[in-house]
Formats: sequence, C-alpha cells, structure tokens
Amino acid sequence: MNPLLQKLQSYPFEKLRVLFKDITPRAGVKPISFGIGEPKHPTPALIRDAVIDSLGGMASYPATLGSEPLRESIAAWVKQRYHLPSVDPLTEVLPVSGSREALFALAQTVIDNRTTDPAQPPIVLCPNPFYQIYEGAALLAGAEHYFVNSDPARNFACDYSTVPEDIWARTQLVYVCSPGNPTGAVMTLDDWRELFALSDKHNFVIASDECYSEIYFDETKPPLGGLEAARLLGRGFERLIMLSSLSKRSNVPGMRSGFVAGDASILKAFLLYRTYHGAALSTVFQRASVIAWQDETHVRDNRAKYLQKFKTVTPMLAEVLDVRLPDAAFYLWANVSRTGLTDTEFAARLYADYNVTVLPGSFLARTAHGTNPGEGFVRIALVAEVEECVEGARRIVEFCRTLGA
Repeated sequence: MNPLLQKLQSYPFEKLRVLFKDITPRAGVKPISFGIGEPKHPTPALIRDAVIDSLGGMASYPATLGSEPLRESIAAWVKQRYHLPSVDPLTEVLPVSGSREALFALAQTVIDNRTTDPAQPPIVLCPNPFYQIYEGAALLAGAEHYFVNSDPARNFACDYSTVPEDIWARTQLVYVCSPGNPTGAVMTLDDWRELFALSDKHNFVIASDECYSEIYFDETKPPLGGLEAARLLGRGFERLIMLSSLSKRSNVPGMRSGFVAGDASILKAFLLYRTYHGAALSTVFQRASVIAWQDETHVRDNRAKYLQKFKTVTPMLAEVLDVRLPDAAFYLWANVSRTGLTDTEFAARLYADYNVTVLPGSFLARTAHGTNPGEGFVRIALVAEVEECVEGARRIVEFCRTLGA
C-alpha cells in the first residue's frame, strides 16, 4: 500500500457520523440537514432536456481535451464573466470532471517532490479552515502542507505576512478559495496583489478554487476572480490556474462538470496527466454543459432563491449567534461561543434535541500555530428550499434560547 495514505485524516462528514453515532434524535421531528454543501434546488429543465437529448453520445469515448463547442462555451463565459480581452479555448481552458477532481489532480501535476533532503519536502500552502481535498492532494503528491489561518479581523483573509521565509522557499503550490468555504469571504484586489508578488518572488503556482463564484447577493457586484485580478493588475496568467464548476451555479453536482483556466503551459502538462488519469468528462455531460454555460437566466433565478433565504434566515440566527451575511457562497459561518457550548457540543445537542444537522467548524480546520481557527464556529449550509431553511433556523433559535443565548 502507498504509505502516504496513512497521513490522510477522516473526512469531516465521517467525523460527524462518529459524533452522532450514539445519538437518537427526538422522535417525531423531521430531520433538517445544513451539514453538506450539496445544492438542493431543482436542476433547470434546459439542462435536464440537454442531457436526455445527448444520450446518444454514450456510445463514444469522451476526449480528455473536451469537445470544441464545450471549450468555446467555457472560454466565452470566462471572458464575459471576468471582463477579459481574450481567452484561448484550445490552450487556456480545459474541461474537467468537477473542480474536486481537478483540485486533487493539479497537485499531482505541478509538485516536484524530488529532493536530496527528505526532511525538507516541497510545501503546499492552504487556508485554514479549508476544503479537505487540498490537504489530501498535497500529501499524496509527496508534499507537506502548511496552513495559513484565516483571521476574523481581516474578514477571514489569510495573513501571508506571517509565513516564514524558509517556508516560502519550499512552496510550490498555494490553494486559495474565493468565495471561501466555509466563511464565504471574497479575496480583494489587494489580497491578490500580495499573493501575485509572492508568486513572482518564489515561483509557486496559485490554484484559485472559485466553485462558489456565482452565488452572491448583489447583481451589480459579482465576486472578483483570480484571472480578473490578474488583468486588473496588468498581468498575464503566469503560474495561475482558476477552477470552477456547474455544480453550485446550475444545481447539477451529479454531472461532475467543471473546468480549469489560466496558464497555458500548466494546462498543457495537466492535459497530459489527465490523459493517463482517465478522468474525461462524459460526452453526454459535455453537450449538456455547453447549454448550461451559455445560459445566465437560470443562474440569476438560482441566486434570487439564495438571496431570499439569506435575507430571511441571517437576522433570525443573529438574535442568538454571532453571524452575518457572507460576501458570497451558500454558507453561514456562525460563532456559537455565546451559547457556552463548543462547536461539537452545539452540533451534537442540536441534532439530539431538534434533529437539525450543522457541521462543527473544528472539523473543517486543523490546529496550526497554536490554534484551530474553526473552533467555536459551525457551518450552516443553506442549500434546501426556503421553507425548510426557515424552519431549521427557527429550531436553532429555539434551541439557543433554551441555553440562555
């Protein structure tokens, strides 16, 4: 067996299962889950119809490079969404089987783990809290992870000035997530300026995870993306890869349809890796994805639903928890300290007494530099329909009030 597998930790939802294993929720109370970030809004009819109309494609092997119409539709979307002068559909975009697969595989492509000193492996920098794929990708590429804690005083941005010079010298890849999971924070242009300067100095690749980019609350202010920031700062796409997906944007997580875009030299190597990896997107879903990327009406309708939920639920929960509307994404990152419970105690008792599931923040972070920045928080995924989210929020409020919060 690959010994690096022994370095992997249990996934957050496995930790949640263990936390709940001896708990029987109160009888007669319908379960409501805010635990998993899986979109629950209906898949738009135009995408369902496109899948059905494309079923004849199941008789063909899909190309890893993706079809020309798909690459062109993605390039056109990226160009329009991020106000770019041009995007080459042949060299600067690549369809992938969901951003999760690509986030993992990218590390296997760009990390050079050859070293004369086994005690000094390459470094992959990750935000903390973080999406656990970043950690697993680093470890299985033979690298070591270094966590940069999110700072509530900086709107949960990472303070890269705290990273020692010897860590930067070994860094080969930096994962960023904007809008962030779990905080919903969006990187500013100044954040990008700092990170680009560090990349120029230390020659590392930036992987910008932007899978939540189309869930936001002001139609006039879509979140800034990495490629857009590069343009605004007068740069090209050197050492920069952004990753996106239809899963959240179009409510089709089962299609596993996403893309990567950016530095053409990295994408050339990534295509070679993925050709052997065998993770080409189904021809059926490639054809349906063309339809999805070309339509914005269903995306605006989707955002309107999230806006309604967040505007209703956030003030309800703010009466009993320290929580506010995030910059973007579909999570509330709620501080539960005023209840007198830890994040795991809060989640366990809420599940037992009210059959509502939330995810403890400590499960989404690691102890680094003397602290676990997820402790005292819970992640609340407002993915269900409005009525269910409101009912779940009502139960949380009632639960907190029984604690005197």
